[in-house]
Amino acid sequence: MRLVWYRLLLIVCLTLSSLASLMPLDAKAKDVLLVVHPADEDAGDPRFNDVKEILRMALEKTVAEFGLFSLRPSAQHTNGLRYLNNLANGSDLNVVWSSTTIEKERNYLPIRIPLRKGILGYRIMLIRKDMQASLDNVKSLEDLKKFTVGQGVGWDDSKLYTANGIEVIEAKYSNLFRMLSYQRFDLFPRGIGEVFIEFEKNRAANPDLAIEENLLIYYPWPYYFFVSKNNQALQKRLETGLRKMIKDGSLDAIFWKYNGKAIESVNFKRRRVIQIQNHLLPKETPLQDESLWFKPKVN
Repeated sequence: MRLVWYRLLLIVCLTLSSLASLMPLDAKAKDVLLVVHPADEDAGDPRFNDVKEILRMALEKTVAEFGLFSLRPSAQHTNGLRYLNNLANGSDLNVVWSSTTIEKERNYLPIRIPLRKGILGYRIMLIRKDMQASLDNVKSLEDLKKFTVGQGVGWDDSKLYTANGIEVIEAKYSNLFRMLSYQRFDLFPRGIGEVFIEFEKNRAANPDLAIEENLLIYYPWPYYFFVSKNNQALQKRLETGLRKMIKDGSLDAIFWKYNGKAIESVNFKRRRVIQIQNHLLPKETPLQDESLWFKPKVN
């Protein structure tokens, strides 16, 4: 019996220790802000490590003005569209990250500072190796319309491509690489900060996968933090933290930490740029503030 009680006590202690690790060491007071962000859609998914680092730093830089915080992922693993719905429906979530649209800014409070300096708007395509010759002849949006595009379920990009006359096939993100290999669609456009990592991660299972060599698709595509309409306090705190990060250079430092190698690999001057109109973009988007955006030198 004593051994049983000892094991139960050990489990309780380990659980409390894990919970304590989710908040700053000095977060002992009752008045601690709990911030819950989306969990990864799939275990080990690295796509949002930069955004999570930005979120934590923005909160850390505002402790003096706004108090202590505890940060943890949601208990639910799902896709971006459902996370937004959960944010509106009073689940455990109180902050999400997402590309912006007119509809989202109508339904949620945006923090209009692009977390990745707009880099997601520059797209390089994952393709099958045998597609490269056909794509060598693509010079315009009209040429691009001859091909089908793969996108994740609920991604706003799907609406954008469809509005520009490009056929879209939707599926769960983790299935798209295999579907591309199986010729379910032709092209999988990825942000330049994503494409090289995803290629390396998926090439062994899909040996006919390749990175397209000559094209660059561009559309303005800011990625923001969003909170619910009734959470102006968290909106203010996050904007304050992000503004501090812009001023002291730490937001740029995170950007280059996660994207510098990919930017060097793109070779922008070699690529033909095909610009796509983004009809989803709100008029309030701060496109004129050059300090917020990455601007490559392209042809």
